[in-house]
Amino acid sequence: MSSVMSHKMAAGNCGDGPRALIGPSILNADLADLAAESNRLLDAGADYLHLDVMDGHFVPNLTIGHPVIKCLRRRVPAAFFDMHMMVERPERWVQPMADAGADQYTFHVEAAGDVAAMVRHVREAGMRVGVALKPGTAVDVVTPWVDRVDMVLVMTVEPGFGGQSFMADMMAKVRYLRENFKDLDIEVDGGVGPVNIDACADAGANMIVSGTALVTSSDPAQAMMTMRTSVTRGLDAFKKV
Repeated sequence: MSSVMSHKMAAGNCGDGPRALIGPSILNADLADLAAESNRLLDAGADYLHLDVMDGHFVPNLTIGHPVIKCLRRRVPAAFFDMHMMVERPERWVQPMADAGADQYTFHVEAAGDVAAMVRHVREAGMRVGVALKPGTAVDVVTPWVDRVDMVLVMTVEPGFGGQSFMADMMAKVRYLRENFKDLDIEVDGGVGPVNIDACADAGANMIVSGTALVTSSDPAQAMMTMRTSVTRGLDAFKKV
């Protein structure tokens, strides 16, 4: 089987605990040729695609919406689409994204007025549920919801733009989550690449979003292999504890 996850499959947790998964972010790719860029990264070994949706309100940038996702699904039918919804009122876009072919809907806890209602809404739409934390949000804000969601995303930059520097102090949140919720899918996003993957792996992250480091790499396959190996080692270490 290819390393690319079918969009019908669950993401990171396979029953034996979390798996190491690498999800390129296409934010800094050539958006005029998004299907080709996506397939290039999938062919290089990406496990899923991380798609950043920004509304110009929750964050200052403005990116793609569900019409683009619908078109991309037709061109990339088997990939797992991990939607990172950096938007105000994320409840508005649940059904449109589900209809467009999204697999996981990750909303920011800071933008959700009623987290429980959001979780139900996403689940009823047939998608996996992710909840994201900005750097300034304490990890205990999300812990009451861990048993109801599939994944927690710890932002390692301020959301809104690619190319920012990795915030190593966010690894304390990741480590807390992994030590207390061993089967949880934990994603990190922001400034992550081969140069700092060991910090993410040692903290217990298993879903790795990497944008610039992969999109601009001369050998994205090798970069992804390096990161996956490091994350697998980190997960194995936690299993022994």
